[in-house]
Amino acid sequence: MSSPARLGFGKSPRSTVGLEWEIGLVESDSANLSQSGPEVLDAVARDAAAAPRDDAAGYVPHVTGEFMKNTVELVTGVSRTVGDAGADLTRLLDRVRAVTDPMGLDLMGGGTHPFARAADQLVGDKERYARIRERTGVWGAQLIIWGLHVHVGVEHRDKALPLMRAMLTYFPHLQALSAGSPYWAGQRTGYASNRSMLFQQIPSSGLPVAFQTWQELEAYAGDMLHVGAVEAFNEVHWDVRPSPKFGTLEVRVCDGPTNLTEALRLAALVHCLVEHLSTQLDQGRTLPELPPWFVEENKFRSARYGLDATVILDADGNQGPVADAIGKLLVELEPVAQRLGCAAELAGVRDIVRGGASYQRQQAVAAAHDGDLVAVVRAMVQEMRQGHPL
Repeated sequence: MSSPARLGFGKSPRSTVGLEWEIGLVESDSANLSQSGPEVLDAVARDAAAAPRDDAAGYVPHVTGEFMKNTVELVTGVSRTVGDAGADLTRLLDRVRAVTDPMGLDLMGGGTHPFARAADQLVGDKERYARIRERTGVWGAQLIIWGLHVHVGVEHRDKALPLMRAMLTYFPHLQALSAGSPYWAGQRTGYASNRSMLFQQIPSSGLPVAFQTWQELEAYAGDMLHVGAVEAFNEVHWDVRPSPKFGTLEVRVCDGPTNLTEALRLAALVHCLVEHLSTQLDQGRTLPELPPWFVEENKFRSARYGLDATVILDADGNQGPVADAIGKLLVELEPVAQRLGCAAELAGVRDIVRGGASYQRQQAVAAAHDGDLVAVVRAMVQEMRQGHPL
């Protein structure tokens, strides 16, 4: 057996929050994806107005590239509230639009592009991206996908893994609410979140190994590094994972939102859940957990049926509609949201349930336009520009 990797765990103030939002670049005239990511990033970097502001933790809001050249990623600073992170995202969106609008490009959220073809996409220029593309073959070429990643500060390493395991109990809630990828390569997939099914095909992606101790995680990381499966722990792209570098729990469940309003609602739900569970640990309570086979089943059900899913609620196998479970959870988290300053954003999660998640809105647009997926893309672009669901 190889030597364990010494992962460490960065210092992060408890329940600070940071967001990473992957967004697609779309040609305004055709609604096809554009491979202009590097040019957009270069132009943003040259723009004097794009100079990032400092924040107290030493991290700065910025725009970066991703695996595919059709994507840019907006990364906030370390924030005390979801609203503060939203202000960062607003500034970053303005910076990017100042570049993309003159280039004839639109910005699009969602989990996938409804009709893009893998053969038309280009991988980013970094050596790491080329290595991943070569290793993953056809599955790597399929990664025309976007997500929302929420980092929540964890003040002590010993909390990270219990929080990770407990968050898996709420996996279907988050996936159903955020599901926004019902189409793939021009076809209706039958899934609310086809993105989640695609991404789990890549090694070291998908659901995490439910380790009980940090030493087990370090042994795993050491083994993966030794055999060349990854070159750094951050290449382990689990749906929920500790982030040793930042001292956070990173929740990567959500499909990319199509608009800022829903991005902040989803972030508030994650923020409140992690703080709620952390408080239970402080009180000496046992956190909820599900057997791995129930977690896997819940992932499938919420990816397949979205807000119409019936999910497994506890280790005894009791089941119920995910929409009802979300409603009960929001009531439970209301005091937490008050403490964290995100009561309005959390309350807005009910609007997703009532008004429909992104996948449902996309399907409604397609139905109203005789299945025309160009109309779906234009609706998604409009939601991004307006900043709220249409």
